Amino acid sequence: MSSHGSSDEKHAISHSVEKAPASPEVTLTSAGKAKKAKKEKVVHNAELYAAIQEANINPYSKESLKLYLSVFIAFCCACANGYDGSLMTSIIAMKSYQAVFPVGDTGPLVSAIFSLYTVGAMVGAPFAAILSDRYGRRVGMFCGGVVINIGMIIISTAMTTPQFIVGRFVLGLGIAVMTVAAPAYAIEIAPPHWRGRFAGFYNCGWFGGAIPAAIVTFGTNYMGNNWSWRVPLILQSAACVLVMGAVWFLDESPRFLMANGREEEAIAFLVKYHGNKDPNSALVRLEVEEMREGIKLDGIDKVWWDYRPLFLTHNGRWRMAQVLMISIFGQFSGNGLGYFNTTIFRKLGVTEVPQQLGYNILNQGISAIGALTAVTLTDKMPRRKVLIIGTTLCSFALAANSGLSAVIANQEAERGEGNFDLSYGKGALASYFLFNVIFSFTYTPLQGVIPTEALETTMRAKGLAASGFIVNAVSFINQFATPIALGNIGYKYIFVFVGWDLFEALMWYLFCVESQGRTLEQLDWVYDQPNPVKASLKVDKVVLADDGTVIETAARGISGNADRADAI
Repeated sequence: MSSHGSSDEKHAISHSVEKAPASPEVTLTSAGKAKKAKKEKVVHNAELYAAIQEANINPYSKESLKLYLSVFIAFCCACANGYDGSLMTSIIAMKSYQAVFPVGDTGPLVSAIFSLYTVGAMVGAPFAAILSDRYGRRVGMFCGGVVINIGMIIISTAMTTPQFIVGRFVLGLGIAVMTVAAPAYAIEIAPPHWRGRFAGFYNCGWFGGAIPAAIVTFGTNYMGNNWSWRVPLILQSAACVLVMGAVWFLDESPRFLMANGREEEAIAFLVKYHGNKDPNSALVRLEVEEMREGIKLDGIDKVWWDYRPLFLTHNGRWRMAQVLMISIFGQFSGNGLGYFNTTIFRKLGVTEVPQQLGYNILNQGISAIGALTAVTLTDKMPRRKVLIIGTTLCSFALAANSGLSAVIANQEAERGEGNFDLSYGKGALASYFLFNVIFSFTYTPLQGVIPTEALETTMRAKGLAASGFIVNAVSFINQFATPIALGNIGYKYIFVFVGWDLFEALMWYLFCVESQGRTLEQLDWVYDQPNPVKASLKVDKVVLADDGTVIETAARGISGNADRADAI
């Protein structure tokens, strides 16, 4: 339900915003003018910083709590995806599952069971964009939940491998629809200075699903019958049921409303949630004016088949470059090994199934700590530096793991399988856990942030659908190739990612556009520049009084003209 009042109220709000100047002005008292400047502060956009300081949104107000609920429902969509990511690595290790489906833990059949999920997601991605663009982000989340529940019924009642694989495919279809609508919704409802935390928190839903899946499978393994694996599969629908029940009590995205000619409803949302119910809020005025300029009523979201602006314009190509890099690198940095944790643990000397499942819980838990720590810092940390340094450290951690694994393999060749110094196994396990913590800190929040920030409103659903297709294509390679590679060449497969991660770090250095500290619409100017990377690193300065009030801005301006100094 969109948040808006009577037609008279909406007209008054709209009229107020139209008459207000586009740039925020903060009126100081004479006492304020007399304050001594405390210091200069470097920011990415001076006008936005001043507007945010004036808005001073109460994080504990009823409206803010409603926003938190909204992003939590989007988070639950990511939980559904994360649940599956941790689920199958545990189920495949269960003896009761292997008794019904004797597929082993490596090889082509295991590859098919894992990878058909991603094939379904690839097929579903274009339809997800149509639903989200035409009917809204909430409809997309609801429909994704319906399809996932159908997939759950198919897979949890399976007694043959073909039915099980079909269930995996349908689950993938549903998750594609959910994970196009949900991240777009999370970022579009967020105030500019909360955007990183909202989108980052959404993507941490992976662990919100992965950890319960690891715990549930650890417990049900002791049941010792077919319910050991059926119960975890049935519980896959839990997050979806919550989303389907709650989504209609949420407000629609203001950017979706603006893009579909429902400007008064969009403004009412911004006034209520971003402006402390003040239609003259500087932040609301800034956002509305930028939405009016940046969101096209005849954009590509109105033509379901048209993806051309994503690739045929300078602006679109640079935006898609960010989407391509985070989509590919976020899946192919060595983290794809996590689908097969129990197999990796066995190769490192953890042979008992309960131990393997316990280590899987531990791995998910410490990875979640890394990701959630990053979420709290996402609105403060520059995205570009985090990606360059973090990806380099991922390479180092994998190098340590593969080096120790090589020693284990050599000792096994001399002494027999399973005979090696336990200290090397512990070291390899520790370095693998370290890699997962570093990766989670670096990539988990930004996998939600980078694509949604890089894409403007009318191309966001299509861009996220393209991202979903790419993510799942790379995941298909991970899930199909990894069991075969681990079976054939073992630890040597990890060396591939050591070199690849260094290449990724170089690509981030050369082509990553810094998006922290700007509104989504202000990024249009950045991507229109001849060198968006260089443009994104330009900064403004604001002068603060002793109490932190902005008393002067020295801004370059979005137009790219000469610097200007504005007394506020």
